[in-house]
Amino acid sequence: MAKKIMVGDQEISIPSFNIGGVALIILFLGAWFALSAFYIVGPDEEGVVRRFGKWVRTEPSGLHFKFPYPIEKIDLPKVTQVKEVSVGKILREAKMLTGDENILLVEVRVQYKIKNAAQYLFNVINVEETIKDATESALRQTIGSHPIDDPLTEKKAEIMDEIQLSLQKMLDDYKCGIDIRQVQLQDVNPPQEVDFAFKDVQSAREEKEQLINEALGYQNDIIPKARGGAEQTIREAEAYKEERIKRAEGDASRFISVLREYRKAKAVTEKRLYLETMEKILPGIEKVILDEKSGNLLNVLPLGNLGNAKNLEVKK
Repeated sequence: MAKKIMVGDQEISIPSFNIGGVALIILFLGAWFALSAFYIVGPDEEGVVRRFGKWVRTEPSGLHFKFPYPIEKIDLPKVTQVKEVSVGKILREAKMLTGDENILLVEVRVQYKIKNAAQYLFNVINVEETIKDATESALRQTIGSHPIDDPLTEKKAEIMDEIQLSLQKMLDDYKCGIDIRQVQLQDVNPPQEVDFAFKDVQSAREEKEQLINEALGYQNDIIPKARGGAEQTIREAEAYKEERIKRAEGDASRFISVLREYRKAKAVTEKRLYLETMEKILPGIEKVILDEKSGNLLNVLPLGNLGNAKNLEVKK
């Protein structure tokens, strides 16, 4: 309710303030300030702060403070999320000219994530289209520097690495704030008009590789065996050599020893040699011992089976 006072001849009305209303306004302003000034950045996000539309700072995950809206605004891009674009799903994008002037149909998939949130938000208007255009450019440049056999055979991985390096450099030059995680060639095929001829060539190449691998496998199997056999033969020959040398040395030493004894006592040495020889021979034969009174020797001879007759020795 307004309060009236007199100033000279004039009456002036002074409005009266409701304390409860003022408190409500202050409470509302405080809640608005708290809600717009404090913000939380998630663990997979970065907080990009703009002041009157201009980037001023980037905050990590956690609770942070900013000036209330509309002074400062916050963007929260997900920097850990891996996104994906594909190039080559339509024929215009898929046709590539190789280094030896052949045509291939190529489809490539690119995985990326944000590495600089401010550059990602403010330097490029349409990030996905920019990545697709840069990917197509890097793909054409790389495929155009290789013959047609390379992306169809064992150099496919090498080509993917080249595309990734070229694409990353291009996006860094654009300051897109993008990190290329992987480039993968999904489909690499010749045009349908020559597909059968390429398949025949590929089949012949695979057969060639199979034969080469089989030959290398046989080589790797037979060479170690031959080397092992050679080593074994050498070891056996060395052992036989050592055995023959030792035996010859022993025989020579024994002969020299017997010769010395023979020179000292010829009769005794001859008798000993005779007895030693008999000791070696007699154990292996059948013996018949007769004295002078045994009668006729014919009674003990195996005359009925002369073919199987054994040696006889008569000792007197």
